[in-house]
Amino acid sequence: MRQMSERTIQVGLAGFGMSGQVFHAPFISADPRFTLKKVYERTTDKAKQAYPDVETVRTFEELLTEDIDLVVVSTPNQYHVPMAAQAMRAGKNVIVEKPAAASSREAEELCQMAKEQGVLFSVYQNRRLDGDFLTVKKMIESGRLGEVVDYECHFDRFVTGQSAKQWKREGGKGINILYDLGIHLIDQAYALFGMPDEVYADMRKQRPESSGIDNFEVSLYYPDKKAILSASELVAMPGPRFMVHGRKGSFLKYGQDPQERRLIGGMRPGSPDWGADEESAYGTLASVEENGISQEIIVTEFGNYGRYYDNIYQAMTCGADLLVKPEEAVDVLRIVEAAQESQDQKLRIRLKSGIGKESLRV
Repeated sequence: MRQMSERTIQVGLAGFGMSGQVFHAPFISADPRFTLKKVYERTTDKAKQAYPDVETVRTFEELLTEDIDLVVVSTPNQYHVPMAAQAMRAGKNVIVEKPAAASSREAEELCQMAKEQGVLFSVYQNRRLDGDFLTVKKMIESGRLGEVVDYECHFDRFVTGQSAKQWKREGGKGINILYDLGIHLIDQAYALFGMPDEVYADMRKQRPESSGIDNFEVSLYYPDKKAILSASELVAMPGPRFMVHGRKGSFLKYGQDPQERRLIGGMRPGSPDWGADEESAYGTLASVEENGISQEIIVTEFGNYGRYYDNIYQAMTCGADLLVKPEEAVDVLRIVEAAQESQDQKLRIRLKSGIGKESLRV
């Protein structure tokens, strides 16, 4: 992989839909070590309006010129693999919006291509940097919960109508709520606990206007714990976002990380309180003690998606380990595939060290 010490990284961004506008461009432009040089938009000039110094290009090939160091693929899911592969063949370091691919096999092929080309490859799993998740991670690592036995994570909303994105309305392989929201929840559980032994899933279509499944519950089984991951589009009164139970206590956290809402509202990263949670959404720790159970309010860790790009810079210039390694994205897709197989077969699916799987009747 090329290392570029003491220089600004020139970025080409493919796609300027919600992901490009909200999750990538603001953090690239806010970091002086990066320059958002080119944006690929087929017909519009939204990037130019938001960032006057950027160059809008009409073909993906125009992002692959010699002056570009890093290509960020933030296009509809079906273009992730071909665009990432084309950029790698051009010798570019590549970030791909999640999901990296529609299948673990395709993601593995991208990993292999990155190694052969000697370029960086990472998948944008920004929700590892949600403040609520960082708080859960800190609580587990602190030992205050003791050995964790149950972990539950929900991402619930009340949704009306169809998606404004045509490609999501049309659906297709790798385009549904499991690959959209589910892959975040699976990645978070994977980051905490690693590869599960078994997977069981129940997925449903509850809204007539949905193009595919809009509700899921995925259970990940480990030797000493279970993780339940759930999302629904028909929840008007959400329960806890996280529930973690251990041998010494429990931790509950309500609310959603505020970064996405602030970014959509036009707030740019960099303010002193960026990523700070509302006090009303702080979590509660219940600790089991000799004379009863005590409760304590836990201040939420600051979330900061900008740390993802800081890590990319350190990896490109200093050879630092990636925050999201491409092999981890492959494992997460293997879990997604096991969940889909479980749904299809109504079976619990056993995973073998992240490679291959077999069925286990429940």
